[in-house]
Amino acid sequence: MTDQSNIPVPGEGEEERASSLFERASGAFGFDAFRPSPVPGKLAEPPMKRARMVKKAEAAQEAPYAAPVEDSFEAVTTNVPATVPSAPVVIEGPASAVKFAGEKHPVDRKRLKERGMIVPDGKVSSLLEEFRIVKRQLIASADQIGTARSRRILVCSPLPGEGKTFTSVNLAIAMASERDGEVLLVDADFAKPSVLSTLGLPKGPGLLDALSDPSLKVEDLVIGTDIPGLWILPAGNQTDADSEWLASARTAEVLDRLTAGAPHRMVIFDSPPALAASPAADLAKHVGQALLVARADQTGRSALEDAVQLLGACPDIKLLLNAATFSPSGRRFGTYYGYEG
Repeated sequence: MTDQSNIPVPGEGEEERASSLFERASGAFGFDAFRPSPVPGKLAEPPMKRARMVKKAEAAQEAPYAAPVEDSFEAVTTNVPATVPSAPVVIEGPASAVKFAGEKHPVDRKRLKERGMIVPDGKVSSLLEEFRIVKRQLIASADQIGTARSRRILVCSPLPGEGKTFTSVNLAIAMASERDGEVLLVDADFAKPSVLSTLGLPKGPGLLDALSDPSLKVEDLVIGTDIPGLWILPAGNQTDADSEWLASARTAEVLDRLTAGAPHRMVIFDSPPALAASPAADLAKHVGQALLVARADQTGRSALEDAVQLLGACPDIKLLLNAATFSPSGRRFGTYYGYEG
């Protein structure tokens, strides 16, 4: 069999004999036409358009309604910044903090002592230590949530005579001793207000007047005391529509002003018993914490359950047992503070 690889091709030289079959075919049939066009290493730059200085008279002739152009083009362009800084994001808050500046009145400390309550600037007692524990839990909950509503505390009881005003006043006095805060005690028991008489303070307009009269500012009705950090808002003049005023839309506006711009202010509401009057349930919609006072050996379980249901609008309801003589844990502050030696 003949070896076809040794058959010479006509016109084949030494270079063609060493090339491949495709290279020889390209040379014979001209495959160079199918190659891409050569790309230059650097493309020619298009001519840039340059601004032409336009005189005022010329601009008026070409565009009679156009604004006049300055003689110097550079003077116009140099006033435009290269990058426009972004505007800072500002979170709007209250225009100004709502502060209390009412006239200060002395608190009747003798009356407090006669009623077995905490006496400001007095000796440390077991009662004071009890309310220190209570206030620590309430303040801690308010700080954890961090809202104005969480700093509003509703104090009430299921039925009358279970110690809700006793708890409200003592809790307010204990909270007023905080170094970096203040407390506002609101008498919200419109039918039977007793906060002013307990502290020995004069009567005056209060919460009901602010709700019924839009021209009044609630902070102007707050009165001061000689106890640093303690302020009082009276119940105000009673009307025939106390519950309706409290259930109105203005209540939220008035109560918001009590905590506006004051992150270290606690507001305590002494409300009527939950099962005896409606204001407790209405106020529960505007507070973040509720302290339900139950009297030992007196408050029934069904009354507590009904009161909790009425205060259901409040997200955090705590139970305080009043007048208890027995502690399951054996804790008795009186035995420690009564010990000498």
